[in-house]
This record gives sequence, C-alpha cells and structure tokens, in this order.
Amino acid sequence: MRVVWTIGSLFGIAVLVATGIAAADYLQIFRTEPALLPEPERADLILVEKGARKLTLLRDGKVLATYPVSLGFTPVGHKQREGDGRTPEGQYKIEYKNPGSVAHLSLKVSYPNPADEAAAASGGYSPGGDIMVHGIMNGFGWLGTLHRFTDWTSGCVGVTNAEMEAIYARVDVDTPIEIRP
Repeated sequence: MRVVWTIGSLFGIAVLVATGIAAADYLQIFRTEPALLPEPERADLILVEKGARKLTLLRDGKVLATYPVSLGFTPVGHKQREGDGRTPEGQYKIEYKNPGSVAHLSLKVSYPNPADEAAAASGGYSPGGDIMVHGIMNGFGWLGTLHRFTDWTSGCVGVTNAEMEAIYARVDVDTPIEIRP
C-alpha cells in the first residue's frame, strides 16, 4: 500500500506537532529544574543595564555571561507603582527561585525595598511587586529571540528560555541584582 501525502495532510500533521509542543511548554512537561553550577561558576552579582537591554552575570568583577533582555512595556524610569509597566532601578537581591512559574523559570527580585514602599505610600498607591527575571511565558517558548523586538513584560526582565536555564543554573538565592537606567 502506498501512502500519498497531500498538502492538507502534511499541514494537519504540522499543526498537531506544533500544538503538542506548545502544550508541553505550557504544562511544563519534560522540564526539570536546572542544577546549580559549582560555586566558582556562579554569579555573585547580576547587573541589568536597561538602556543597553543587557543582563550580565559577574563573579569577582569578571563577566561570566551576558544576555540581551526585554523589559517592562514602559521601560524608561524607575518603577513607582503597580501597573506602570516599568522595570525598577536600584539595588535588590534574588529572594527565591521558581521552577514552576507562569514563565519558563523565574528568579524573584526583592522589589519593593523599603525606599520603594515609602515612596509609594507617600503617593498613596501600591508599589507593585512580583518583579522577576524570567523566560518566555509558558506556551510561547517557540517565540525564542523574537521576544526581543519589543519590551513586553509588566516590569520584569525577560530572556529566552535557553538563556533563562543558563542564568538559573548560575544564580542562587540572595545573589545581589543591580538594575541601572
């Protein structure tokens, strides 16, 4: 028996495969938490330069790795309130690592700090929170580097899923993160 492949049947198979990949990405199937690298290979500082759209991992002042990033949808200026779309600026630390986040892995940034909270309170509004360094939203990992064409997060620092896996393996809880304009 000879199988005849039509354009329609090939298209149907492609749709099924793509749907399966997207579902696996969304449901985090096959994902394991990247192992933490040995201490000499871990960052002791994360530097985010918003203007350059760049995240750099450093150890003892030496660059371990650099990654291009996307920022909040209103990237200029320091985050002041919930929903403003800005990525905060200042000195923070990584509070925890989340292997099961709504994006492909995430590192929680300690925003708001006491100064951020005081500034927001004096203005009578919430400073917001849940600022993360994270991969692409689950189900959209296929976007890869296309995410860099625009600042799309709600104030977070976004990288590709592969980059997030590399960052996640080099960063531990309490690692300082400095976010510059």
